[in-house]
Amino acid sequence: MNSAPVTCKLTTPELQQRKKTVIAELKGLLLERTETLKGVKYKFENSDKMIDLVANFIKTERMCCSFFDFNLFVSADNGFMWLELSGPEGTKQFIKDEIDF
Repeated sequence: MNSAPVTCKLTTPELQQRKKTVIAELKGLLLERTETLKGVKYKFENSDKMIDLVANFIKTERMCCSFFDFNLFVSADNGFMWLELSGPEGTKQFIKDEIDF
Protein backbone atom coordinates (compact mmCIF):
# COMPACT_ATOMS: atom_id res chain seq x y z
CA MET A 1 0.00 0.00 0.00
CA ASN A 2 1.31 3.43 -0.97
CA SER A 3 1.39 5.92 1.92
CA ALA A 4 2.93 8.90 0.09
CA PRO A 5 0.83 12.09 0.27
CA VAL A 6 -1.13 13.00 -2.86
CA THR A 7 0.90 16.11 -3.70
CA CYS A 8 3.32 17.09 -6.43
CA LYS A 9 6.87 18.00 -5.42
CA LEU A 10 7.25 20.45 -8.32
CA THR A 11 6.89 24.16 -7.77
CA THR A 12 3.98 25.87 -9.52
CA PRO A 13 6.19 27.23 -12.36
CA GLU A 14 7.82 23.80 -12.82
CA LEU A 15 4.42 22.10 -12.96
CA GLN A 16 3.13 24.67 -15.46
CA GLN A 17 6.19 24.06 -17.67
CA ARG A 18 5.63 20.31 -17.46
CA LYS A 19 2.01 20.77 -18.51
CA LYS A 20 3.16 22.79 -21.53
CA THR A 21 5.73 20.22 -22.69
CA VAL A 22 5.59 16.51 -21.85
CA ILE A 23 1.98 16.40 -20.70
CA ALA A 24 0.76 18.51 -23.64
CA GLU A 25 2.55 16.21 -26.09
CA LEU A 26 1.00 13.09 -24.56
CA LYS A 27 -2.42 14.74 -24.42
CA GLY A 28 -2.18 15.48 -28.15
CA LEU A 29 -1.46 11.81 -28.90
CA LEU A 30 -4.14 10.41 -26.59
CA LEU A 31 -6.66 8.08 -28.26
CA GLU A 32 -8.90 7.34 -25.29
CA ARG A 33 -9.22 8.17 -21.59
CA THR A 34 -11.04 5.89 -19.13
CA GLU A 35 -11.54 6.48 -15.42
CA THR A 36 -10.83 3.58 -13.09
CA LEU A 37 -11.70 3.08 -9.44
CA LYS A 38 -8.42 4.64 -8.24
CA GLY A 39 -7.21 6.62 -11.25
CA VAL A 40 -7.24 6.90 -15.02
CA LYS A 41 -6.22 4.75 -18.00
CA TYR A 42 -4.89 6.31 -21.20
CA LYS A 43 -4.83 4.61 -24.60
CA PHE A 44 -2.08 5.42 -27.12
CA GLU A 45 -0.84 4.03 -30.40
CA ASN A 46 1.66 1.24 -29.87
CA SER A 47 4.87 2.51 -31.44
CA ASP A 48 8.48 2.81 -30.35
CA LYS A 49 8.09 6.61 -30.19
CA MET A 50 5.05 6.32 -27.89
CA ILE A 51 6.76 3.79 -25.67
CA ASP A 52 9.71 6.19 -25.32
CA LEU A 53 7.42 9.17 -24.57
CA VAL A 54 5.40 7.25 -21.99
CA ALA A 55 8.54 5.79 -20.38
CA ASN A 56 9.98 9.32 -20.08
CA PHE A 57 6.71 10.51 -18.54
CA ILE A 58 6.79 7.67 -16.00
CA LYS A 59 10.45 8.33 -15.10
CA THR A 60 9.86 12.00 -14.38
CA GLU A 61 6.48 11.55 -12.67
CA ARG A 62 8.01 9.04 -10.27
CA MET A 63 10.29 11.82 -8.98
CA CYS A 64 7.65 14.51 -8.50
CA CYS A 65 4.53 12.48 -7.71
CA SER A 66 5.79 9.51 -5.71
CA PHE A 67 2.24 8.45 -4.79
CA PHE A 68 1.45 7.32 -8.36
CA ASP A 69 1.27 3.65 -9.26
CA PHE A 70 1.99 3.04 -12.97
CA ASN A 71 0.75 0.17 -15.06
CA LEU A 72 1.86 0.02 -18.70
CA PHE A 73 0.25 -2.55 -21.00
CA VAL A 74 1.68 -2.92 -24.51
CA SER A 75 -0.33 -5.25 -26.71
CA ALA A 76 1.47 -7.42 -29.23
CA ASP A 77 -1.53 -7.84 -31.48
CA ASN A 78 -3.79 -4.77 -31.65
CA GLY A 79 -1.45 -1.82 -32.07
CA PHE A 80 -2.41 -0.04 -28.83
CA MET A 81 -0.90 0.52 -25.44
CA TRP A 82 -2.47 1.58 -22.16
CA LEU A 83 -0.94 3.64 -19.36
CA GLU A 84 -2.78 3.50 -16.06
CA LEU A 85 -2.12 6.04 -13.32
CA SER A 86 -3.55 5.14 -9.94
CA GLY A 87 -2.80 5.53 -6.28
CA PRO A 88 -4.29 6.20 -2.87
CA GLU A 89 -7.54 8.05 -2.24
CA GLY A 90 -7.40 11.48 -3.87
CA THR A 91 -5.27 10.39 -6.84
CA LYS A 92 -8.09 10.54 -9.39
CA GLN A 93 -9.01 14.05 -8.29
CA PHE A 94 -5.34 15.10 -8.36
CA ILE A 95 -5.11 13.89 -11.97
CA LYS A 96 -8.22 15.90 -12.91
CA ASP A 97 -7.06 19.05 -11.10
CA GLU A 98 -3.32 19.09 -11.80
CA ILE A 99 -2.51 16.97 -14.83
CA ASP A 100 -5.76 17.47 -16.75
CA PHE A 101 -5.14 14.77 -19.30
